[in-house]
Formats: sequence, structure tokens, C-alpha cells
Amino acid sequence: MRKILFASSEVHPLMKTGGLADVSSSLPIALRKNGQDVRVILPAYRQCLEALADIRTVATVKLEGFHLPVEILESTLPDTDVTLWLLNSPQHFDREGGAYGPNSGGDWEDNAARFALFSRAIAAVAMDELGLDWQPDILHCNDWQTGLAPALIADMPSRPATIFTIHNLAYQGLYPKTAFDALDLPLSLWHSNGLEFYDMLSFMKGGLIYSDHITTVSPTYAEEICTYEYGYGLEGLLSERAKEGRLTGILNGIDNEEWNPTTDSAISKTYSIKTVLDKRENKVAIQRYFSLPEKEDVLVLGLISRLVAQKGVDLSLDAVTQLLESGENIQLVCLGSGEKSYEQDLRVLRAKYPDKIGVDIGYNEALAHQIEAGADAFLMPSRFEPCGLNQLYSLRYGTLPIVRNTGGLADSVVDASGDDLKNDLATGFKFDAATAEALEESLRRAISLFQRPRIWRKMVLTAMEQSFSWEESSQAYLDLYDSLKLDD
Repeated sequence: MRKILFASSEVHPLMKTGGLADVSSSLPIALRKNGQDVRVILPAYRQCLEALADIRTVATVKLEGFHLPVEILESTLPDTDVTLWLLNSPQHFDREGGAYGPNSGGDWEDNAARFALFSRAIAAVAMDELGLDWQPDILHCNDWQTGLAPALIADMPSRPATIFTIHNLAYQGLYPKTAFDALDLPLSLWHSNGLEFYDMLSFMKGGLIYSDHITTVSPTYAEEICTYEYGYGLEGLLSERAKEGRLTGILNGIDNEEWNPTTDSAISKTYSIKTVLDKRENKVAIQRYFSLPEKEDVLVLGLISRLVAQKGVDLSLDAVTQLLESGENIQLVCLGSGEKSYEQDLRVLRAKYPDKIGVDIGYNEALAHQIEAGADAFLMPSRFEPCGLNQLYSLRYGTLPIVRNTGGLADSVVDASGDDLKNDLATGFKFDAATAEALEESLRRAISLFQRPRIWRKMVLTAMEQSFSWEESSQAYLDLYDSLKLDD
């Protein structure tokens, strides 16, 4: 049995801004089911304290870089027996808003201080310095918010092995040199082979340089981040770590209990591979929800996304507009929020085509499930996508993904073309160029196959037969944990 400390700045359902939160609950739960002693550490955001019923203080400590003592609180992840530790520093985390900024958008000005303190707490727990009588064999850190922790313990004797997982390299935790000075970090860490990145403090580099092993959330993304296009200036470092055998891509899994069309209480009609025709009732329900004509022969496209450029929202808008102007028989239902310009563009499109477009600005978990169940196909034309989860949900619900051939999208979707289509292996539609024209061509292929119900139904069944559970992915992490050996 391994003792694993899993450190993350967000964990579903307590705090979520994206896929990191889903992984940070599902993977520890899967590891626990596998017999591992896993503990999760998370900042004690106001939302966490309000959501958890049973919390107790297990340690009080004065950490470097902050003048007041902080607490470690203990609870469990909701509906599990996974131990949860929360860093309670009200000055840093007890505030209205999100994990990284106010609800109105932007970042908190003190994020460097907030997550430096979090990293110090992670390091203290990892070294069993808080009187908790528990030291992990493995410290598993996630994304830049935890990146300083491996650096802080790198030279300590009897430290745990360290793994750092990149969920999105685009967010690196970059701050000016003055932040490094203000955080009272060890001067020995300030150099080009340390935390310094073009005279900036890089939290991300802490994890990349000082961890014993780096993982990322799909095999293709592990290759992509070693290139100029996707490396954000860190491609040289990542290439070196890859050559050393210290960079691995492991595709994320999904929670098969939460995302299960046979038991999903959020959808209008449950269904399975054997009763896939019942999926039609969910299509009617989603058309009704968005006040669209209830037609079975129309191809309903689902879009659930942060409305940002990374997700290719502009590509979707342009391609769908072209199809509507040419009279194609489609409907688009969209759930999401993000950049105001994209939100406005969707509203304008809805006003222009009220019988073709449905828009819900914001986020609604139940509606997300209903869209996954009710749509015929799912739009996910991301410019880059480290892993992606919605395409995995879509496959499980028999909603064929239309994706760009990048990252985890490339690893999880089989294109409806050539021998793969002929041999009943296809599960969706892929395109290469990040252009509206390339997406439109894939959409037209989908429209054409939708008009051939026998082929479409076979693709739906093949998609639903795919397995992307955390059982397989967690075993890959366990194998990696077992391979790590520290020098005496």
C-alpha cells in the first residue's frame, strides 16, 4: 500500500473551474478503491468550509513567508472515505469569488502569496513536520499552484518521491522578480535551472525542474508540449525531461458512476446500448428546453464550454453560421460562459436563428448532462486540449464528438473515415487545421452520415462501447508510483 499526498488547488465538488477539479476527486477516489492510503490537500476556500459538514482542526503551524499561524483542517471528500486536508488561512482563502479571482473575472492580486503559502503547507505535510504522524511515499502535485512544493523539499533527506502533473501548460504562474523577493523563498532557487524564467518567477518551473517525474493528461499532449507551438517557452526543458524518461502522458479517466446514461437522474430518459433508441426522448427534452422545433431528423449539435479562444468557440460560431446560411438542417444548443464578446456573439446568433440556436449563458451541471444525452453530436474544436473530458462524456452517452486532432481529443476519438468507418471502429469526426473551414468540412461529413441512420447508429453503439474509466488510468499512475526510486 502506497501513502500518497495529492495536492491540488481545486477539487470537485468543493471548488471547480475546470477539468483539474474532476481529476482531483476522481483519481484519489480510484486510488483509494485500489487500496492506497491517499490524502488530498486543498486550500480552505469559503465555498469548501460552507459545503463540508464535519471539519476539525488537526494542526496549527507558522509557515515561512507569512506572519500569522495557519491551520490544517481535516474532513473527507463528500460521499467518500478519502481524507481531505484543508489549508485554513482566512486572509488568503476566505473570500467571495473563485479559486483564482473574483466572480467578475481577472486574478486576485495576491495569488503568488496565496499559492506560495499553499505550496509551503504541502511541503510541510510531505515532510511530516506538522505532528500529523503521517508521511507520504509519494507527493503528487498538480499544475502551477502547487509547483513550489517539489522545489522546497528537493534537497531534504528522507523526502517522498515527487510527481508533477501538467493539466494545462498555458497557465504557468508567472510573476515578477519582486514577487520572489517578497515571498521569502530560498535564494538558491533563483537561477535559470530553478524558478527563474526570463527574469520572472515561474511556479510551473518549480514542478518541472524539481519533481522526480512529470506527467500530463494525454500521450499526444506529452509530445505536443515538447514543441515550440505548444511549449510556451518550456519546450526545451520538457524535451530534456522526456529524453531522460521522466515525462509521461496518461489519459484522464471519467467518473463512470456520475456520467452513466443508464442511471443518470439528470436526464429525461435513461438508456443503454441495448435501449439506445430511448436517447431520442432526451433530444426532444433538450429541444423543448431551448424552445426549438421538436424534430427528429434535425442534427442537434451540443456545445458545453468555457467561451474562450482555446476552445475554438470562434471556429464553432463561424462554421455553424456558414451551415445555417446554406440551409443545412441543424440545431445548436450551447451552455457556457467566458469572454463577453463570445457570449454576445452567441446571443446575436440566437436572435438571428431563434428556431436553430439555443443558448444558456452560465453553468448548470444538470443541463450539461441533459445536453450530453440529448444532442446527436458534440462540438469540441479546441485549438489545444491537454486531455478534455466532454468528448469522453459524449462517447459514453452516444453523442458523437466533432473534435480537432490535438491532445487528448486525438487520443480518444476515432475519425469516421477510411477503414475505421468501414470496419465499424469510428466514434466521431476529427479535423486538423484550426480553421472554421476545416471544422465546417467535418460538420458536413457528420450531416451526411446522420442522413444514413444505420451507419450513424453503429457509430453511436461503438462510441458507447469505449471505456475511459479511472480504473485503467489509476493503474497507470500506480505503475508509475512503483517505478520511482529515490537515491539513498
